[in-house]
Amino acid sequence: MLAWAARRAPATPRRLSIVPRTNFRSAANCLNDRAVFAGWGRFVYHRRWWVLALSLLLLGVVAGVGFGFKGQLNNSSSVHYESIQANDLLTAELPKVQGAGGATFEIVFASTSMHVSDPAYRAAVEKTLAPLAADSHVATIVTPYTTSGAAAQALESRDGKEALAVITLKDAFQTARGYFPALRSTIHSDQLQTFVTGNVAISADFDTYLARDLNRAELSSIPTSLILLLVVFATLIAALLPIGVGGAAVVAGVAATLLLARFTDVSTYALNIVTLIGLGVAIDYSLLIVNRFKEELQGGADVEHAVERSMATAGRAVTFSGLTVAIGLAGMLFFPGTFLVSMGVAGSIVVALAVVFALTLLPALLSLSGHSVLRLRIPFFGTRSASTFWQTAAGWVMRRPVPVLLASLVFVGLTAWPVLSIRIANGDEHMLPPQAQSVVGVDRLAADFPGQDQNTIIAVVHYPSGPVLTSQRIGELYDYAQQLKALPDVIGVDSVVTFNPSLGRQQYQDLLTTTPSPLPAAVQQQLSQTYGKDIAVFSIRTDKPAQSDAAVSLLNRIRTGAHPAGATLLVTGNTAFNQDFIHLILADAPGAVIFVILVTYVVLFLLVGSVLLPLKAVLTNLLSLSASFGLIVFIFQEGHLASLLNFTPQSIDPTLPVLMFCIVFGLSMDYEVMLLTRIQEVYKRTGDNLVAVTEGLARSGRIITGAAGIMVVVFLSFGLAQVLLIKAIGIGLAVAVVIDATVMRMLIVPAVMRLLQDVNWWAPGPLRRLHDALGLGEGAAPPSRPETGEAA
Repeated sequence: MLAWAARRAPATPRRLSIVPRTNFRSAANCLNDRAVFAGWGRFVYHRRWWVLALSLLLLGVVAGVGFGFKGQLNNSSSVHYESIQANDLLTAELPKVQGAGGATFEIVFASTSMHVSDPAYRAAVEKTLAPLAADSHVATIVTPYTTSGAAAQALESRDGKEALAVITLKDAFQTARGYFPALRSTIHSDQLQTFVTGNVAISADFDTYLARDLNRAELSSIPTSLILLLVVFATLIAALLPIGVGGAAVVAGVAATLLLARFTDVSTYALNIVTLIGLGVAIDYSLLIVNRFKEELQGGADVEHAVERSMATAGRAVTFSGLTVAIGLAGMLFFPGTFLVSMGVAGSIVVALAVVFALTLLPALLSLSGHSVLRLRIPFFGTRSASTFWQTAAGWVMRRPVPVLLASLVFVGLTAWPVLSIRIANGDEHMLPPQAQSVVGVDRLAADFPGQDQNTIIAVVHYPSGPVLTSQRIGELYDYAQQLKALPDVIGVDSVVTFNPSLGRQQYQDLLTTTPSPLPAAVQQQLSQTYGKDIAVFSIRTDKPAQSDAAVSLLNRIRTGAHPAGATLLVTGNTAFNQDFIHLILADAPGAVIFVILVTYVVLFLLVGSVLLPLKAVLTNLLSLSASFGLIVFIFQEGHLASLLNFTPQSIDPTLPVLMFCIVFGLSMDYEVMLLTRIQEVYKRTGDNLVAVTEGLARSGRIITGAAGIMVVVFLSFGLAQVLLIKAIGIGLAVAVVIDATVMRMLIVPAVMRLLQDVNWWAPGPLRRLHDALGLGEGAAPPSRPETGEAA
């Protein structure tokens, strides 16, 4: 069918009667006086000093309030799925099991020559721990020297050369995060190696590496973006303006995010995402407007009309681009209770600020600078060879749309192929670089200490109606423990009815119901951690890793298996947390995807007034996403480039596809809007689809290339991050932009538009009238003038 359409297409396509040229002209003339964007351009020009002052005031107020009243970032969750409910029960009834509400961390001591039992080894450990023992924040310190028996053996490595110290703090996790770096700075030894790990240490390492990643990205992306802007514009002032607007958007966005953290939970990743998105879109939006302003000046327009026309065309495109990006980010709001919501809100805020500054601060500066943007030219930059290249490329695509389309689809299919083998699992400490001290500590624990490589699934049996230790319930719990022991891959079960393997069902009933208890005090203390007022806890040990298929199968058997009558069963532990979160993401994802696609479709219809072009845009976006997902799996799951990029290959975190979809779907529309607005402008002037697509592609190719280049630079600067999630997002977005700005926008989109011809612009009569009535058109085009060769 496509080949037939290509053969049948005449050299000069005729226009369909459903969209005659006169309709476009009359609509344009009708909208000329009402075009909101052109009117805004005139307003800014005549009140440029006021607009500039108000823009800077907005920046100052947001920055002052945000940095002055900032809150603390964290990755807490308020979703009460099963594993969280079980954990809440444990915290409420067995606080000692949960560290008495205090945070904990561990120190691994290691020596190449001394044994843990050597006096010199013990002296070195105690000397290292002395500052912690004297610190008022520390509640307890447990070492092989402060306990005995099996507990002491568990704190000593198999070869006897490593020892483990467990430190419990008096404060809860969020409070402890604030002072932990100062505590860690006191931990050092002249004789032993020390590796600080555990939840608080891992969190502190994430904070440290994220801050370093952010600083590195800013320092590398801004200078490189300036060089690319000089290549695009060839004049210093024109290149500096987008950098200034991008900096303003990022500063205000970061400040707003920190202020948001004062009132709600905001992810520790939020600042990196805000900077990544804000810098990229703000510079791109400014590039588009400055480029159009330059083109209008070079075409003979005065400054006022250049500002007006830039707002009516590029300003309009920027507004719709911002809407599509914000819509994509709003998809994260469909995951309530997770840190994704805060990232979506923070991202939407910085995009809104980028649009606001692009439509206020930038046109005010352009109005004041006027023809100065054409001065201070950089030699050898800004040649017209790029325009010639895109003119040739446009003609090449128009002459062979079917081969171009088929070849592009084959390329996308091959690139997306690895996504079929994707494995989803929650990220852990190995999202940090392999050399991070907390990661080294975790790996040493798993490799060298007995039992530390085991995965524990915790089953909480809850009796809402009464006490646990009645004779009947003890018998039921014993039977349940035997049932758990018989499950595949279970290597042990620790509970109130399994502490002595030589005892039988009746003996447990007798021992646990006798008052006073005949059990030794040490045993009673041990058992007090396995049951509460109305719960019994079963710690099910397995040697299968927490995120393995075998561990997930075991979890499912426990959850779906029989449990004591009259009780409810809640299961927690790392495997349960992992699966519950994945199920939460999968359950909420369809709503987010449908929302983003439908609202994006509506916004694009309002932009172009066509029902087919938004559908094509959505489909090409999905193709672009598929290709980028495939490459993410190829790199980060399968481990290609792991040594070069310094990361540990692992399953894909469930939040990564969500973040990629929400960000990429919005950002991809930037180039769609840039391309379609230019094509639409030519089509309204000529009524000829072939001319419009060819000229639109030729004249927007250079600006899309420049914009995409800047986006890639910004995203790759985050691809150099040490934290895997940020690294994967940066590289994934960079790949997506490259594919989108080349294969999608420069090959597939024009090829499809060439084949569809004038049907591209069709809309039912009522929808067409609705679009015209809303007054969102560009207004009448200026009188024809010689082409400048500049991109729009």
